[in-house]
Amino acid sequence: MSRFGDLKTKSIKELEEIANQVRQKILETVSKNGGHLSSTLGATDIIVAMHAVFDAKENPFIFDVSHQAYAHKLVTNRWDSFDTLRQFGGLSGYTKPKESDSDYYMAGHSSTSISIATGAAKAIALRGEEGRRIPIALVGDGSMSAGMVYEAMNELGDRKYPAIIILNDNEMSIASPIGALSRILSQKMASPFYQKFKAKTKEMLEALPDSATYLAKRLEESFHLITPGILFEELGLEYIGPIDGHDIGSLVETLKLAKDLKRPVIIHAQTTKGKGYEVAEGAGSDKEHWHGVGAFDIATGESLKKSAQKTATAIFSETLVELADRDDKVVGVTAAMPSGTGLSKAIEKYPDRFWDVAIAEQHAVTSMGPLAKEGFKPFCAIYSTFLQRGYDQLIHDICLMNLGVAFAIDRAGIVGEDGETHQGAFDISYLRAIPNMTLFAPSSDTTMKLAMDFAKDFPTPCAFRYPRGAFISQNRDATPFKLGESCIVEEGRDILFIGYGNGVGRAEETAKLMEANPTVLDLRFVKPLDRKRLAQLAQTHKQWYIFSDSAKMGGVGSAILEFLNEEKISDITLESFEYEDSFITHGNTKLVEESLGILPEQLAKKIEGKL
Repeated sequence: MSRFGDLKTKSIKELEEIANQVRQKILETVSKNGGHLSSTLGATDIIVAMHAVFDAKENPFIFDVSHQAYAHKLVTNRWDSFDTLRQFGGLSGYTKPKESDSDYYMAGHSSTSISIATGAAKAIALRGEEGRRIPIALVGDGSMSAGMVYEAMNELGDRKYPAIIILNDNEMSIASPIGALSRILSQKMASPFYQKFKAKTKEMLEALPDSATYLAKRLEESFHLITPGILFEELGLEYIGPIDGHDIGSLVETLKLAKDLKRPVIIHAQTTKGKGYEVAEGAGSDKEHWHGVGAFDIATGESLKKSAQKTATAIFSETLVELADRDDKVVGVTAAMPSGTGLSKAIEKYPDRFWDVAIAEQHAVTSMGPLAKEGFKPFCAIYSTFLQRGYDQLIHDICLMNLGVAFAIDRAGIVGEDGETHQGAFDISYLRAIPNMTLFAPSSDTTMKLAMDFAKDFPTPCAFRYPRGAFISQNRDATPFKLGESCIVEEGRDILFIGYGNGVGRAEETAKLMEANPTVLDLRFVKPLDRKRLAQLAQTHKQWYIFSDSAKMGGVGSAILEFLNEEKISDITLESFEYEDSFITHGNTKLVEESLGILPEQLAKKIEGKL
């Protein structure tokens, strides 16, 4: 049973008090654990209103990205466990059906909710439950910038399945409302009288003779042109709004109206990102910072975790600007993550050469192709988990054309508290199979700069990966990158540790804990492999161990096994410490790695047990 009981029995005043309590709980928890803050604070009133009208166990509650859903967790019997949010073994930072039967779907990537709602509406219709159940999707917070939502609305508006889409417009999605006139019209549009009037008007228009229909239709369209809902109306969705997304009374009344319409409806709710926390509300241009935060001091907003070591992203950011300073052909793009990917400094200095295209990874990838074709050098900076969304474009629009776009793959490996939907496990596996693609990885701050120097002058598609946070290795080897060449960082004998990217640092740390004296190889390139050096090492080292923060299937170990098979080298014992074939849970990175058995001390013990 929820801490608050059944919200459908509560008065508006009681619902407002519940929303305040929920907001305070979110603020206290996120300040300790980190997580998504401003977006979920802004969505709290909407979520309370949703629960005041609908039963989440009966009606699919679908949250886009679902980082907006903390309030949903708190009013569905997770109040007492909410302190474990994003902790290892605790609550997920996203909706998760395994966690609660009030969670309909798992979602950590943007712009999927309306497609899910359309699918749910189809299933409900096929089950004959249209009068009893209706999907409700909360979208927004930038999600409207991705093409998938329009694909979904196009079908939903055509099929006319009953569904409610709530657009959380926090100035990170669509245009601002059209002044006082818009507000007046919206109040009228949200009333039962207006909806009945519109339906009757449509019936009358359909009954008119053909000669009069054109003029009447133009009159109706002219009326709608001065409302902000013309796009949605043209797609076949009833539009209500904009309404105040923090007025629970209006939200409840509007949701009840939408429920009775029995067709697809979009409710445009305006909210304030960071609502209830003055520091985040007044963040100005720093709104991206308060979207997702680490632990912080509630009173000041100051971060509680400060690292002296530079992150790989910071090195990328600095180096990219240096490359752009030297060469005006260097350009770049990111998809809604300028700060997260480190592209913000380049955008600030060279706004005509570096772009944030919003949540549109497919568009970001394809749009860089013509720039490469026209003689520029594009850097496409996207998280490993988000680049998955542009896979067809990688193949069809970049690699098939063999264009020199460099993909800077941030957050490769375990990313910690975001969990299954965000772990950067698959990029090696999904990129290695593409013809014309070259894959390499830096292993330290120094080699990051060298890798980017190589990428800048590389004429065909390439991708380099690097971790969230700092590199493990402090290797300062200044040997320039050359296509398909590896580098020995520690000379040993008999045993070979092959590291790729941040795996080199893990191999180095493991070697320090062992009595044996392994050779540590920085592979640098997984496609193409350094076949010559590997063949030489196969003559002197018979036990090979692979260290790479990536999926085992199709990963670095697979590439090396393929090489050994092709070269008919059969006397090598090989073991890979890449990730097994399962999705990796959320939590503190070290605890997650411990659960996977890949901490250096665990690996050293495993290896010594085999010697």
